[in-house]
Amino acid sequence: MRVVDLIRKKRDGYALTPEEIAFLIRGYTRGEIPDYQMAAFLMAVVWRGMTPEETLALTEEMVRSGCTLDWSHLPEAKVDKHSTGGVGDKTSLVLTPIVAAAGVRVPMISGRGLAHTGGTLDKLESIPGFRVQLPVETIRRVVEQVGAVLVGQSEELVPADRKLYALRDVTATVECLPLIVASIMSKKIAEGLDALVLDVKVGNGAFMKTEAEARDLAERLVDVGRRLGKRVRALITDMNQPLGRAIGNALEVIESVETLKGRGPEDLRALSVELAAHMLLLGHRATNLDEARELAERLLQSGAALEKFRQIIEAQGGDPRVVDDYTRLPQARGRWDYRADAEGVVVEAHAERLGLASMLLGAGREDLHSTIDPAVGLVLHKKIGERVARGDALCTLYYNSEERLHRAVEYVRAAFVVGSSAPPPDPLIKAVV
Repeated sequence: MRVVDLIRKKRDGYALTPEEIAFLIRGYTRGEIPDYQMAAFLMAVVWRGMTPEETLALTEEMVRSGCTLDWSHLPEAKVDKHSTGGVGDKTSLVLTPIVAAAGVRVPMISGRGLAHTGGTLDKLESIPGFRVQLPVETIRRVVEQVGAVLVGQSEELVPADRKLYALRDVTATVECLPLIVASIMSKKIAEGLDALVLDVKVGNGAFMKTEAEARDLAERLVDVGRRLGKRVRALITDMNQPLGRAIGNALEVIESVETLKGRGPEDLRALSVELAAHMLLLGHRATNLDEARELAERLLQSGAALEKFRQIIEAQGGDPRVVDDYTRLPQARGRWDYRADAEGVVVEAHAERLGLASMLLGAGREDLHSTIDPAVGLVLHKKIGERVARGDALCTLYYNSEERLHRAVEYVRAAFVVGSSAPPPDPLIKAVV
């Protein structure tokens, strides 16, 4: 087989065999296929798509690129959650300790930011010392002792996806459904899960802009998971404005801890509890969703979830003192308030534009070699439906570079619209698949 022939075959609209997909994934993972050829193949997939059989074969081959975790010696259910990517989406940092505190094992393999969306790993790495790359034996030990781990792909766990994930981010191939499904499900299957809850974002800040697209993705994810023997459900949730009020890595860690302390934004708390409830139900810790929600709320109110987060941080080499002293997190040198120039109601806080503003400040990657600045980002003071007076701060930009600040401000200006009346509120959770 030749790579160029497989690129041409997919470009011309033909389905690849499992053997051809294996040839591509194995070659690229070993470094035998260069980035430029794999980028061409990815773009051909964006253009022509993949059949369900191709998507399943791609997912399975990506799993085979590394090892699969085995938790058969642990009697508790192994359950995880994955988000398809949003702005200010920090629910993993909140729900993981909730679910682990309930006795469900959570071996979570997370990703880095893609395009304008933030990544769980980037947020966690803003905690001094926190290690997201761990050997498999360490992952096993942390899950056994603490109940949860939050790590990234490695040479051992889904290395194919680690390489493809970074390449997709800089080649405009992020939004392709088969590639999204294979990326997400390969990581989850490699975790050795019993069950999975998916948070499929929809709106201007998500990769899926319409509910029809989001439902299509949700159904594909659930289908692949079930065909591979897992209990799976997907929630379709709103991303027409950022989740919570913080955008940026250290800033989102602070907001997550505040939520674990019972002081976080209501939308972040509500979605974290709902996702946790579905995980607890699939993990056999409750007999119905109401019971599962009550359990999640109790674990928040009692402080058990906060204590579990401390344990996770310490087990992965981080400084658990950040939970009580936020100055131990990276701090931006400068702050600048973007203020309303008219009185009224916020009718738009465009999530994608605010995510791009945060990326331009340095919180995300503009190219494959970008370095993340963990201190920078935005904090929103006003969201959709909230009243503002002329001169009120709509958001604060935290920055370390004047040049980056000026670039980001243009996106912030385009993100906020103040009008005379509030739009009808969008439900946070739109459907369950």
